[in-house]
Amino acid sequence: MSGAYRHEKNCLNCGYLVEKHYCTQCGQPNLELKEPFWGFISHSIGHYFHFDSKFFHTLIPLLTKPGQLTLDYLAGKRARYIHPVSLYIFVSIVYFLIVPHALEYGHHQESPATEKAALVKDSMPLSNDDLEVVPEILAGQIFKAQYRTLSFKTQQLILDSLNKAYAKSPSPALEKKIGNFSAIHNEKLDSTFEAYSIRQKALPQAEQDNWITRQFKKKQIYINQKKAKDHWDIKEEVKKYQPKQFFLLMPLLAFFIMLNFRKNRIYYIDHLIFTIHGMTAFFIISSITVPLKQYVFGESSVISSIIGLAVVAGIVWYLYTGLKLFYNRSVYMTIKKTITVIILYYITFALSERAIETVIKYLIA
Repeated sequence: MSGAYRHEKNCLNCGYLVEKHYCTQCGQPNLELKEPFWGFISHSIGHYFHFDSKFFHTLIPLLTKPGQLTLDYLAGKRARYIHPVSLYIFVSIVYFLIVPHALEYGHHQESPATEKAALVKDSMPLSNDDLEVVPEILAGQIFKAQYRTLSFKTQQLILDSLNKAYAKSPSPALEKKIGNFSAIHNEKLDSTFEAYSIRQKALPQAEQDNWITRQFKKKQIYINQKKAKDHWDIKEEVKKYQPKQFFLLMPLLAFFIMLNFRKNRIYYIDHLIFTIHGMTAFFIISSITVPLKQYVFGESSVISSIIGLAVVAGIVWYLYTGLKLFYNRSVYMTIKKTITVIILYYITFALSERAIETVIKYLIA
């Protein structure tokens, strides 16, 4: 610690008696308030490299000795390591900044030229082909799927014609068709969230959507925009939720581990700390490998496939080695329980993916 120590024995932070250089009550060093410029700089640099060395003291065993960091933490050897939750928060912030963006990368975005062409199409006079569609709609020969592909102006013309026909001769079937087509037409009207927001503000307060409905609408608009593109794939859309799945399913993974190693008779929090360390290691590796696969080699390249297989193999090795060291079971029992934990987690992960896919399909239905 650089800087001159005070001769006074009172702590400037809490007022407690300081017997030596550090307050035993709050831990603050008993340094002089006034320090020279170079003393300030050296103090700051020393503090930084102290954290830096602590980070690498934590990182090396975290990645190379699965389970050892958790054992040291639970044994009280904590001074040289970063707290598990602090490390997890820091790494997960980096992970959530890098990985979702990398997963999004590579998907073609609708070009401004395409958007301009769509606007021009909607502003042009209706063609004979557009006008010929109306009798077929009225005759019930064109359904929602075809109606969804029409231009905004053509949809409006058809709705006007249907409303006129309904005014002359009301019928439940025609009323249902008008309702279905109106919903599709409103989707095209709300092609962007900004357009939807403007339309909402124009409505009376009582008729405006509530906050929850607006959030669902925002997601629905996003999904519809992606669905309108030729390359859109619902599996790819679900894949983008994987980072959130890893985060939310982590306590459940700790529960599965506790369930399999319940004979060790340790608290759930100990299992959770082990899981936090493991998930932190996974986030670090993913923050490196996912950008490599997406930005450098391309997701469908051979090298990316090899990287993906290496990551899967590394996960299995890490989990087995960590469980073997931390829970001190035989090789056979550790292999058996590692497989069980992987199967349980895989089933849960697949079910959560299915739930996400169902919600997305509901939004675009």
